[in-house]
Amino acid sequence: MERIKDYLFLHLSVMMFSFTSVFSKLASRELNAGGLKNPMLYVFGFLMFFVCFLYAFCWQKIIKKFDLNIGYANRSVYLLWSQLWAVMIFGEQLSGKNIIGLMIVMAGVVVVSLSAPKEEEKGGEML
Repeated sequence: MERIKDYLFLHLSVMMFSFTSVFSKLASRELNAGGLKNPMLYVFGFLMFFVCFLYAFCWQKIIKKFDLNIGYANRSVYLLWSQLWAVMIFGEQLSGKNIIGLMIVMAGVVVVSLSAPKEEEKGGEML
């Protein structure tokens, strides 16, 4: 059960980080609409950096609970979240190549996660 919580926290952290691309695109739109004088440009810029800060904090906490190869492989789920936000928030269309690419990435995450050595605790030590 603890492992499920760790994976959930990892994926929620990655999902949170994926909002940097949303705020970046919104900031870009505000820059194009009103230039550097547009206050919403700075709001979205701040939100982008704030999410990066929160993610860095969460990443430092969660990476202690995983092997690096597992943590970094699962971090690539960022691509899935980014595509989801692009469709849901910005109304973009996914191409067949996007979908195939996402399936390959997800298959890689599953393979790396399933091939991780099983951790067994005996007397507080991992074997």
